[in-house]
Amino acid sequence: MSYINLITEIEGNIATIAINREKALNALNKVTLDELYSAFSEVFNDDRVRGIVLTGQGEKAFVAGADIKEFLGRTKEEGMDMARAGHRLFDFIQNAPKPVVAAINGFALGGGLELALACHIRIASTTAKMGLPEVSLGIIPGYGGTQRLSQLVGKGFAFEMILTGNMVEAERALQIGLVNHVVSGEELLTKAKEMLDVVASRSPKAISAAIRAINAVFGQKGFEVEIQEFGSCFGNSEFQEGVSAFLEKRKPKF
Repeated sequence: MSYINLITEIEGNIATIAINREKALNALNKVTLDELYSAFSEVFNDDRVRGIVLTGQGEKAFVAGADIKEFLGRTKEEGMDMARAGHRLFDFIQNAPKPVVAAINGFALGGGLELALACHIRIASTTAKMGLPEVSLGIIPGYGGTQRLSQLVGKGFAFEMILTGNMVEAERALQIGLVNHVVSGEELLTKAKEMLDVVASRSPKAISAAIRAINAVFGQKGFEVEIQEFGSCFGNSEFQEGVSAFLEKRKPKF
């Protein structure tokens, strides 16, 4: 299939999906989310593919967040619907029958970091920066970030990252377990593909079973709480101020 906002290729038994909105720092708008679901569906059902690399086009960003313009004017119910659409995709990736490696080549912020968290393994370039800055917009992570970050790095670091909204650089992300490896930008895709080559040499059925078993550790109740709380943010004045300030490139007045 051809896509508006994605570049896809299959080399050997490894598929690469690159988000191609470089001028927008690969921000996730509705079209991109829908295309990602289609692209992952395609490679999951392709018998040639044994593993998937997900990355962002260009050198600046993996995904610098959601497309904030699409947040304006949303009601609580519409906010919850938006969150459910994100969860649908990210749950699909997390529960995939084939391993997905996020090659984080720059900024991974907000929905971009949440997308990376849904992948099974994360490899970052030395210049990558990661964070969940949603509270600066008067909202919370709504695509699974409150749950997956806590599961990955523990409650303490998750509280720090989410409540401050501060970014962490690649080496710090490695220290706290947010990423598995840090390599140079030139080595990033090679490292991801080499890892998947190793996985591809193992039993495909055993790999799928292992993914299901590991994911079984995590329950679903927390994800539903996140959806509810994300939607409730859309009904308050602080969210309206936060989004307006972001789009007007000024500091919000909370």
